[in-house]
Amino acid sequence: MMIRFSFPKALVALSLAFTLSACSKQSSAPEQVLPEAKNVLQTLTKANDYWQRENSEPGWAFWEHAAYHTGNMEAYYVTNHQPYLDYSMRWGEKNEWKGAKSDDRANWKYSYGETDDFVLFGDWQIAFQIYIDLYKITDDEKKIARAIEVMEYQMSTDAVDYWWWADGLYMVMPVMTKLYHVTGNELYLEKLHDYFIYAKSIMYDEETGLFFRDAKYVYPQHKSLNGHKDFWARGDGWVFAGLAKVLADLPKDHKHRDEYLKVYLRMAETLVGLQQPGGYWTRSLLDPEHAPGYETSGTAFFTYGYLWGINNGYLERERYLPVALNAWEYLTGVALQEDGKLGYIQPIGERAIPGQVVDANSTANFGVGAFLLAASEMYRLVK
Repeated sequence: MMIRFSFPKALVALSLAFTLSACSKQSSAPEQVLPEAKNVLQTLTKANDYWQRENSEPGWAFWEHAAYHTGNMEAYYVTNHQPYLDYSMRWGEKNEWKGAKSDDRANWKYSYGETDDFVLFGDWQIAFQIYIDLYKITDDEKKIARAIEVMEYQMSTDAVDYWWWADGLYMVMPVMTKLYHVTGNELYLEKLHDYFIYAKSIMYDEETGLFFRDAKYVYPQHKSLNGHKDFWARGDGWVFAGLAKVLADLPKDHKHRDEYLKVYLRMAETLVGLQQPGGYWTRSLLDPEHAPGYETSGTAFFTYGYLWGINNGYLERERYLPVALNAWEYLTGVALQEDGKLGYIQPIGERAIPGQVVDANSTANFGVGAFLLAASEMYRLVK
């Protein structure tokens, strides 16, 4: 059963007016010029080369590093640049092709935890996405042995509440579609649906089509600074990007495909009206004053989601390309610094925090990963 809450009528009217105004401006504006493919490639390599140069040693397998590597692998796919592949390969080898490393199944957990017994927690499982990609390149089964062990154990349980926070949809949904293709086991897609339905039941807002970060942020028990529903940009960015990845991998005729597509399209529609004139999205989507100013990670995930939809025929180019291009202008003209550092990334957290400083020096691996996803899709679009 979906959770439904009353959405203030004034805010509905304001959001609708904003959306209609944005659409009107886009339809009447002159056609926007696409960036040149060589410039997109230069921008992608500028950001990724800077990150790898400044962070030469591989990190642990937890989500923030793994999220970067999901972008790095896309950068490799579009550039065929061997050092990018080598960088992710070294990271996998350092982490022994595992997420959390406990072998004591009786103590495996999936609430929040950064220790090795939280094997079933999605922030450790996102690493499997990269290991699967590297397996497909090398055909080395040791890279996916742990992923299959963990996910098949998880699917053998009766629990469906594994994804209790919005980020988890990006962390693990693509793992399950990827392992379906590797193994041919239909159970991955059935359990994917079971877990997704649970996540929707506690976080999805029917009136806006957006996701609260987790159950404790659901309106009206939690409100933004000005009393609105508080949708965290990066949280919804994780979901929007995760849905794009699932739709990319899910069989075209799968019985649940339309369900994921409906949620993805609704998010795409809502987010148009919440984009700021400067091309970015604020940290609290419906309340820009809650935490005003630039933010890159959510914006980059939304940009990726839009460009993927345009590239694959799910989003109408005339309507959504101006949105993506405006966001790209922000990402490359404001967020990306001259030396290659990607700025204005909100630090690790779970909500929009009033007064938190996010500036040109605010950078993070997961935000760079999101930027690489967007840049790779932009390159596919213009190439």
